[in-house]
Amino acid sequence: MVSGEVILSVYILTFLIGLPANALALYAFVKKLRDKPRPTDFLLLNLTISDLLFLLFLPFKMYEAASEMRWLLPGYLCPLTTFIFFSTIYTSSLLLMAVSVDRYLCVAFPVKYKIHQKPIYGVICSIFVWITTSTHLCFVYIVDHLTGVDSQGHDCYNNFTQSQLDVVLPMRLELCLVLYFLPLIVCTFCYARFIHILRHTASLNEGKRRRAVGMAMGTLLVFVVCFLPYNSSHILGYIIKDNVSWRSDALLLTTVNTVFDPITFYFSSAAFQGNLKGLLRPRTKTAYTGNGIENVCTKQNRVRQGNQTENIQENDAGELQCP
Repeated sequence: MVSGEVILSVYILTFLIGLPANALALYAFVKKLRDKPRPTDFLLLNLTISDLLFLLFLPFKMYEAASEMRWLLPGYLCPLTTFIFFSTIYTSSLLLMAVSVDRYLCVAFPVKYKIHQKPIYGVICSIFVWITTSTHLCFVYIVDHLTGVDSQGHDCYNNFTQSQLDVVLPMRLELCLVLYFLPLIVCTFCYARFIHILRHTASLNEGKRRRAVGMAMGTLLVFVVCFLPYNSSHILGYIIKDNVSWRSDALLLTTVNTVFDPITFYFSSAAFQGNLKGLLRPRTKTAYTGNGIENVCTKQNRVRQGNQTENIQENDAGELQCP
């Protein structure tokens, strides 16, 4: 079993890298939604919000790891943190599945997709995902009330009594089958077809093809590396009727997902790259004229940035017709 020091180190690195990366991703998606919203943009925006919510509650888990895995914070924060922790994991898997379906439909049925795509579909799907994961994870509070002791000073959602295991193990099995393995199967099918179609589209720009294939492969890699070990522990735990000893180690991999998501966004979307470069590029440089100080470069940068954003969006919508 991984020591508390290692767990704390992973949490700190994830927080320091993931929080600013996802904050930048949030800015990029909000800006893109203002320009030309698409269903996938709303899905990826909610995926970013899910990662940020996870990261905002991560300091509580840091404190737990620093306290030798004992919960010394107020008792009510234990089920709340656990609920946020796990619900955002499965929210990510469902949203990634929805994105894969959207992108498959985009290349498999481009004409119908362009005619029928509406941003409201992304909003409805995102709301459905949040409701689904929240209702499934409510059992965390049920388990918390099955013990007669306060969580403060004890293990938080780690060592279970037999009455708790009778609830936890079947629920974990249902979670991993419905909210992980089903999305994994759908994602694998959609992205396999997605890649197959792109490779047989001769008219598609080679750079755009590589970017799209890399996005698909990166998403599947995150799905398998970050989520498979943890969800596999649910199946094994149900079989042996007990907590799996390496479950906490596998849980560490799920936290790294919040770092991989914005990296995947960046390398898979030219519009995303353009929005981030527009944010990070210096905007104010003053020049002295005979009549005074004028932000000459600022004006030029704004024009140039606007033209680049328009070109990027035209390229994204041109050949592949996918976000």
